[in-house]
Amino acid sequence: MQMKNILITGGAGFIGANFIRVVLAECPQWRLVNLDALTYAGNLANLADLPPEQQARHHFVHGDIRDGALLARLFKEHAFAGVIHFAAESHVDRSITAPQAFVDTNVGGTCTLLQAALAAWQEQGRPAAFRFHHVSTDEVYGSLGPTGAFSEDTPYDPSSPYSASKAASDHFVRAYGRTYGLPILITNCSNNYGPYQFPEKLIPLIIDNILAGQALPVYGDGSNVRDWLYVLDHCQALRQVFEQGRPGETYNIGGGAERTTLEIVRELCRIVDGRQGRATGSSEKRITFVSDRPGHDFRYAIDASKIKRELGWQPQHSFSTALEATVEWYLGHQPWVEGVKSGDYRQWLELNYAGRNC
Repeated sequence: MQMKNILITGGAGFIGANFIRVVLAECPQWRLVNLDALTYAGNLANLADLPPEQQARHHFVHGDIRDGALLARLFKEHAFAGVIHFAAESHVDRSITAPQAFVDTNVGGTCTLLQAALAAWQEQGRPAAFRFHHVSTDEVYGSLGPTGAFSEDTPYDPSSPYSASKAASDHFVRAYGRTYGLPILITNCSNNYGPYQFPEKLIPLIIDNILAGQALPVYGDGSNVRDWLYVLDHCQALRQVFEQGRPGETYNIGGGAERTTLEIVRELCRIVDGRQGRATGSSEKRITFVSDRPGHDFRYAIDASKIKRELGWQPQHSFSTALEATVEWYLGHQPWVEGVKSGDYRQWLELNYAGRNC
């Protein structure tokens, strides 16, 4: 069996680590080089328990996608058959307080990675099988009203520095495909949830606060709507796009599970209280409505008909089942959660938002 070397950027983060776990288990011909800068949201503990056979096909490199010399060396050493690019600054609140970091990593880093990939692809004789797969977000499309859904043809209309930086990186990836012929793929996904998510994001933050008996902060009146996608369903979609997608194409990936923020928080209260033997409604009393986030998009929804039609992908997990599994994972991995809490995340929340916002 011929091994296929794939570069994964940001593979110690939430979606990247889950993807690595999935493909190492399901793709024995894949050998992964995982390049991660290990910023606050990257954690090698996310991959610490890989079985020995999978560990042998996972090579970690501590480095930055903005380091062109490092990228050139890795492409030369490993002759990658493709790149799957997860690495990004991804938290909207952080982008509001420190936007430059999002420009530097999401735009500058993506451009440096594209240039390294292009140079290596050209030196290898432009192999048709090579793929540069850029993992992006539905937030590039902006905000929806009460009806409708984002398609691959929806015009970009980003609202936050984070979504603007991801929109710019999408444009650069597409431009490298059109200008230089680099075989690119772009996926835009809805809100992910599941194991190993850094607890600044809504679901793990609320679970943590419920367990700690703390206030459960909700922006505005909690009516903002998101389409929730279980991370393992997302990983399967990414694998199918990378292996079967048409170069130059964009594929939207959504879970088909629209919920308001308030609905999510109330459901988490119900699940956690039930698991902890607490009286029904005891945690829901701690829901606290806080000042809304600047530029807060009202609603996201994904039209995933293209990936379903062309590649046969379908989410395999219902929202209710996957949310229950997510809560069970966090309840069973409190040492992981406590280790994350001891780092930058709590200090950042206290300094910027007094721990009130999510």
